[in-house]
Amino acid sequence: MTVMERDTELALVDRLRDGDPAAFDAVYEAYRARVFSFLARLARSREVAEDLAEEAWLRLVETAPRLRPDTRLGPWLFTVARNLYYSYCRSRATSDAAADALISLWPGGSPRPSPFEEAAARELEGRVERSLARLPANHREALLLVGVEGLTPAEAAGVCGLTPEAFRQRLSRARAALDSALARMPAGPVAPKLREEEVSRTAAKAEAEVPS
Repeated sequence: MTVMERDTELALVDRLRDGDPAAFDAVYEAYRARVFSFLARLARSREVAEDLAEEAWLRLVETAPRLRPDTRLGPWLFTVARNLYYSYCRSRATSDAAADALISLWPGGSPRPSPFEEAAARELEGRVERSLARLPANHREALLLVGVEGLTPAEAAGVCGLTPEAFRQRLSRARAALDSALARMPAGPVAPKLREEEVSRTAAKAEAEVPS
């Protein structure tokens, strides 16, 4: 995940406000995959995520002239995406417990130094993804915004419409719920020669600490 420099971001916001199409293209390129990934994991449906992501980008085009000069594009886009998702749920009475196709938590992947670590990573990623999908949407979004998208707790609180303290409490409960779900989920088969320290090292990468 690439973090946009603040000076670059402010310049893009100014250009968006002025209606510069190249600025929209730059923002789309920087955030397209992240917005889609957030919606896919939140909705647990690739088709729904595609529709909502398209609507989110249309909202940016429509709203660009009215953006505040100091807008932070990441939180703004995730707020729009989140609101669209919950509007979708309300309009279609979508059950949060509905089972949809799971989207990989690490869609890009990364090379592993050994076949054993690679096998452990695939197994662990699957367990984390399945556990995450079983959490309530408000827990999923807290973990995704901070743990995956890299927003600060304060920024994520704004996306969710919560005070920083309320969001910290939600994030803490979400982390505990994910830990509990992982503990209850049986591990699948991995390479028999996989050493315990290799599993631990892979888990540490996948379950990176998020700020509290």
